[in-house]
Parts: sequence; structure tokens; C-alpha cells
Amino acid sequence: MQVNKTYNGADALCATLLANGVDVCFTNPGTSEMHFVAALDREEDMRCVLGTFEGVVTGAADGYARMADKPAATLLHLGPGLANGLANLHNARRAGTPIINVVGDHATYHLPYDAPLTSDIESLARPMSASVRRVRDSGDVSQATAEAIGSSRQNGGQIATLILPADAAWSPASTVVHHAPTPAASVNEKAVQLAADALRNGKKTIIIAGGKALRDEPLRLGSRIANATGARVLAEGAITRMERGQGRVMADRVPYAVDLALDKLREAEQLILVDAVAPVAFFAYPEKPSRLTPPGCEIITLAQPGDDIVGALRALADAVAANQAAPSLAGSADCPQLPVEGWDAPKIMQAVATLLPEGAIVCDEAITAGRLNFALMAGSAPHDYLQLTGGAIGVGIPLATGAAIARPDRKVVALQADGSGMYTMQGLWTQARENLDVLTVIFANRRYAILYNELKMMGVETPGNNARRMLDLDSPPFDWVSMGKAAGVESARAENLATFIDLFRAGLSRRGPFLIEAWL
Repeated sequence: MQVNKTYNGADALCATLLANGVDVCFTNPGTSEMHFVAALDREEDMRCVLGTFEGVVTGAADGYARMADKPAATLLHLGPGLANGLANLHNARRAGTPIINVVGDHATYHLPYDAPLTSDIESLARPMSASVRRVRDSGDVSQATAEAIGSSRQNGGQIATLILPADAAWSPASTVVHHAPTPAASVNEKAVQLAADALRNGKKTIIIAGGKALRDEPLRLGSRIANATGARVLAEGAITRMERGQGRVMADRVPYAVDLALDKLREAEQLILVDAVAPVAFFAYPEKPSRLTPPGCEIITLAQPGDDIVGALRALADAVAANQAAPSLAGSADCPQLPVEGWDAPKIMQAVATLLPEGAIVCDEAITAGRLNFALMAGSAPHDYLQLTGGAIGVGIPLATGAAIARPDRKVVALQADGSGMYTMQGLWTQARENLDVLTVIFANRRYAILYNELKMMGVETPGNNARRMLDLDSPPFDWVSMGKAAGVESARAENLATFIDLFRAGLSRRGPFLIEAWL
């Protein structure tokens, strides 16, 4: 191994990331990562984005990778820094998002002393990571990094965690840079035949699309197949990224609420899954099923994450003679009219759906206030729709942050519940610092409204004082306008529909971050 004394393990890590197309790093570094910080500082091709909380870092990496279709890196400080980011890594794992976590650790010879920040990083990382790899020494850095990048590309996208001891970062390293393989996607011909046979047997069939099957081309193919065979197309309940709006396929999704989902799926005799999983209830409820499909419903998997999704759908379309069928596309008549009166969450969403600009990226964590968002935006201008995928709230603001970095040419509209927004409101500061084109709408109902609904599902119609103290956010209420301004984001409050429409139009008309607190 040839060693350059001015080139260290941290340089090797940075060079390997760049050589493999990873050129954005979301960071919250500490002392053990300073050599990597110095290496990043020497690489002008690497964009470094600071998040002042690790949940912002990991959530932004998720949003970036969903829109860039390639992995981002994160830089986290030892086990506690990783632990702070785990909730949004959970969401990213559920979304099938490629992320390479670089987690600094103490120098190898310092670990036996059990210094205050020493922890079992591998055990913390494993539940959210498809692969966990500890760098052995500076000579191992590039190979280990390439392996992590390769792992992140597997199965359509997954999380790889790389643990970098400080002495591996600062010691001299080889200048040889390793490259990660790009996995080859394939079509499962047997699965295509099984799906084609199912579509021809006369049984009531639903095609459920998820992951990359929710892009425009695969959705058109799925809609053609459904229209040619009498099947229906539904999107998964938790959507990673869906291309929607006028001129695109108009497809409903599996509802969150158990009773609504059971009703939506009650006639299904067969499910064909395309980059999706069979639907189950988010939670267990007394006397309600966990599986949302009817008893006896056959489950057929056409394509799994990492497969050639478009190729599988093309083959299925050929097999069932669906290529001449027309897909069901949304038109301008499917877009709601701009509301002129009223003031509640549905009216706000109606206004957003009407005014949404072409090419917008919608990041939806409106939770209870956003129950109608998906349906109302079916006929909006063409847009991408990103959603909370794993149920760990607090992803909305970071998701919008990362999406805006991936696509600076497009307006990002973040639809954010106030309660979950407080988990990672620090992301507003990152938006201001990076001058990101994000328009955030805070649905300020000053309560965890979804939990009131969940309590009702458990039979509690009238919550008492203790329950209200745990579920209300109004004593005192959060002042999002002040918090937004404190983070450097221009912010204003709307308390009626006319003001909201004026502010939303103003936010669309300018570049840079803008926040509207919709006071409900």
C-alpha cells in the first residue's frame, strides 16, 4: 500500500464518496469528527449542510435522496448523535431511501477507558441500518466506504452506517479510491406470469403500487393494465414519492383509518403488489383485524424493491394485451375551485390544491389536518408528493429541507402539523441559512388532534383533565411566527381564508423560505 503522509483516512472517505457520486453531506459533527470536517473543507465539490439537531440531518438526507434518486451522506457525532437521528432514519428505512451514515467514534486506543461519550454504536445503528461496518484502520477507509455506498444502493435503497474511529480518520492513508458496484435490476418472469394469470381469472383484483412504482411511467402502465383487465390501482398508504396532478394517473391510496381501509379493500379477491407490501393496520384496535385484506385474498408480488419495476409492468402489459388501453389521467376538472369563504383545514387545503404551481414538491406531514390533502390535490398542477412513511413524526420540515437541496429549481411546499413540527423545527434555520425555496404551511390547531381520534377509537368520547393535559398544545400555544422569524425565516399568521390566500400567493411569488401559520 502506498501512503501519502499528507493524505489521511478522512481524505480517503471524502474522495470515495465523491468518486461514487455522493456529493452532499448533511452534518452535525463533534470533536471526534474534526478530521473529517477538515477533509470536507478541502473538497469544494462536496456540499456540506449543517443541521442543528440530528433529526434534521437524517430527515433532510431522506428528503434529498427521495428527490435526487441517489444517496446522501450524514455526519453524526458518536452514539448519542446517531441516537438523536434514529427516528427519521426509521422513516427513511420505511421509505427505502439510500443513506450513508458516517458516525465518528473515539480513537480505537481510547475506547477501553470508557470516556463519557463511549457507547455501543453498532447496537444503536443496527435496527435502522441494512449494513453496519466499523472501519478497522486508515488503510481500510476507502474499501469500507465503497461497501457502505454499495449497500445503500441495494434493494432499491437502504441505510448503511459506517463507523469511523478518530485515529482511522487522522492517520495516513492510501490514495487508492474504491468504487461501489451499481446493482442490476431484473424482471421476475415467473411473477409476471402469475400476475397475468390472476388478471385473466375473473376475480376482483387490486394492484397496489408503492416505492418507485408511483412515478409517472409505471403508474401509466399500471393504469393501462387495470383498465384493460377490470382491476383497480391503489397507492400504498404511506407514500415515498408519487408523481401526481393534471395529465398524470389519478389513483387513490389505501386509507390510514382501519374502517375506511377495510371498506376500500373489502371486495378484493386478489392483490398484485408492485414495489409495495400487503396493507396492514398502523395499530391494533380491539375487535379489528391487523391485516386489511379480506380473508382468503390472494397476494401476488409482481416486483419487489430493487427489481426492474418498469420492465415488470411492461411485461405484464404485454401479457394481458393492455398496451392500447388508455390510462386514467387527472384533468383540470379534477382540481377544486379556489374557496371564497369558510376557515378550517379542508378550506386551507382546497386553496393550496388550487394554487399549487406546476413542478412543486409537496412534503406532507399535516397529519389530522391533512386527511383530505391527497384527494384534493389529485387534479392540482403536476407535482411530486412526499409523505411521512414510517409514522415517526417530525420528518416534515427536514424532508422539505432535503428536497429543496436536491431540486433547487422547484418550489417546495411543506404542509406541517404544529405538534409534529415542534420535533424538528430547527430545520427552519437550515432553510434560512441555505436560502432554500420552501413555503411552509403550519396547521396550528394547538393539539395532538390525531391522538384525540385514537383515544376515541379506544372508547373514550370525552377526555378528562389528565388526557387533555397530555394532548393539548394551547397552554401556552406555540408562536410559530416568532419561532420562524427567530430562525431567520420570513413568517406571518393567517386567521382567515382571505389572508391565507394572499400570504400563500406571496410565498409562491418569491424565492427563499417563507412560513405561514394557519391559526385554526
